[in-house]
Amino acid sequence: MAEIAVGGIAPAFELPQDGGGTLSLSSYRGKPVVLYFYPKDDTSGCTAEAIAFSGLKPQFEKAGAAVIGMSPDSVKSHDKFKSKHGLAVELVSDEDKKVLEAYGVWTEKSMYGRKYMGVERTTFLIGADGKVVRVWRKVKVPGHAEEVLDAVKAL
Repeated sequence: MAEIAVGGIAPAFELPQDGGGTLSLSSYRGKPVVLYFYPKDDTSGCTAEAIAFSGLKPQFEKAGAAVIGMSPDSVKSHDKFKSKHGLAVELVSDEDKKVLEAYGVWTEKSMYGRKYMGVERTTFLIGADGKVVRVWRKVKVPGHAEEVLDAVKAL
């Protein structure tokens, strides 16, 4: 499995996004991108994370950065999730998990002694040049969006 290192080029992607159409990483070249991976729409941690990033979206935009969330959920699920919680961030769907694997976030997890494959909550800060500036793995949601915003402002 890939391990994306700081200084490496962020793997390119073009995926279906909420609201229809597709979103490609290359369309953001020239501006920083916060790409956060989360396990599942409408679960408590993922909802709190999406609400936090959405609430800070104006500050991310002021700092010149885009915020994109990605999970293996369908576009239909993303649309419901955004509508239910009034989310402002872009959500992309990676149902075949190729991008999740390319970023090294589709991993074996364990709950109550049962092993299964799932998304490790991870955030990548990608610079305007397409290189990874910072990686947060095994993210704890409280305060995370604010920490990422501080890192964007420091670019």
